[in-house]
Amino acid sequence: MGSIDYLERIPNNVDLAGNRRLQRALEEWQPRFLEWWRDMGPEGYQARDVYLRTAISVDAQGWAQFGYLKMPDYRWGIFLAEPDPNRAIAFGDHKGEPAWQEVPGEYRGTLRRLIVTQGDTEPASVEQQRHLGRTCPSLYDLRNLFQVNVEEGRHLWAMVYLLQAYFGRDGREEAEALLQRRSGDTDKPRILGAFNEKTPDWLSFFMFSFFTDRDGKYQLASLAESGFDPLSRTCRFMLTEEAHHMFVGESGVGRIVQRTCEIMKQHPNDDPRTHGVIDLPAIQRYLNFHFSVSLDLFGSEISTNAANFYTLGLKGRFEETKKTDDHLLKNATYRIITLDKDRLLETEQPALPTLNERLRDDYVADCQRGVDRWNRIIREHGIDVHLRLPHRGFHRAIGACAEVRVSPDGRLVSQADWDAHKHEWLPTEADKTYVQNLMKGVTEPGKFANWIAAPARGVNGQPVDFEYVRLA
Repeated sequence: MGSIDYLERIPNNVDLAGNRRLQRALEEWQPRFLEWWRDMGPEGYQARDVYLRTAISVDAQGWAQFGYLKMPDYRWGIFLAEPDPNRAIAFGDHKGEPAWQEVPGEYRGTLRRLIVTQGDTEPASVEQQRHLGRTCPSLYDLRNLFQVNVEEGRHLWAMVYLLQAYFGRDGREEAEALLQRRSGDTDKPRILGAFNEKTPDWLSFFMFSFFTDRDGKYQLASLAESGFDPLSRTCRFMLTEEAHHMFVGESGVGRIVQRTCEIMKQHPNDDPRTHGVIDLPAIQRYLNFHFSVSLDLFGSEISTNAANFYTLGLKGRFEETKKTDDHLLKNATYRIITLDKDRLLETEQPALPTLNERLRDDYVADCQRGVDRWNRIIREHGIDVHLRLPHRGFHRAIGACAEVRVSPDGRLVSQADWDAHKHEWLPTEADKTYVQNLMKGVTEPGKFANWIAAPARGVNGQPVDFEYVRLA
């Protein structure tokens, strides 16, 4: 089960050849996917050889191989984690029952909506990032961008497989719609707001990969607990690939911070911008923006949908099986921040409808660990500056704080105060213009843009100056 059949037109480990109807449906969808990829995938590099990893098995040992290939030739396919024949549903009203191998009819619409929402994020991020290749800071970074892109494309395949295999005509229609929506399009936008934001520069890309892909980790981990076993197995394998996307973000921001600190140490009395790097206050403003829009992806603090997903056994908590409560939560409570007139208060609320906030808490703690590592870089350079996650109520468009203004340190402020200080808290037009002007493509092997440090090591044991993308 662990190996993947690459002799098939659609590589898979689900015995696609044994289901001719499904195979035909996916083979009809495949050329439309490739058309979407050529139209909306990485611009200007479709014909270039890129040093990419491709999954060859789904077991824990050595699941990928590396080599050169052109992105349209990447072997996208359908890969599910190994099945557990004894797996039981771990939570909700169906706790203890055998995991479902088919969609329970009464949950069909709800489950389809979960899969479509997750699936829609995958092509959206490719669309958001399609122009970045022109301004890459190095071939190393260009290759990492393309690795993220092709894997997001494969994650789209993962969700489309579930739709086509288990949801009949409705699933086929949803699979088509995933290729018709466009990030930022006025008429046919992507479903979630963060995936309609622009990614105009590499600082934004690294922040997106750190914060927004980390949201993906927590959503996938929750779906990996699902009582619907094919969804669980699909998400478990997707999490293996998602880890690299977050590494690209964390290491990318860390290398920007490192280069800025190097310049600040060499020229302690100068504005870092005069030396062509991104100053730490601007990095903080970009951090504030991307963290806040990513928090919105978890939904409202109190949500009947979240409660229903859990009770029905469709979407669990992060690391559900490691928790030691009753996995029913009908009588449990959870502390969350709520808005009470002109104050933000922590209050005890029923646990089931606050599951979004519990997942957000796990996410925030994970983000903090990454910010701590960035601060360690600053501290090692002897600079007395600390990057901070803003308060979770800051710059929110969804939830209790959507209708009020909250400062990064958690104070409720008036609209006038917000207007007076937002240039200190969020990227300004001057910030965006400055960062954009730094974005000049660097494509000589081993060379890096001035505003970012080289990585400590290359990809898959290759040297940093390896030709990760062949441009000749």
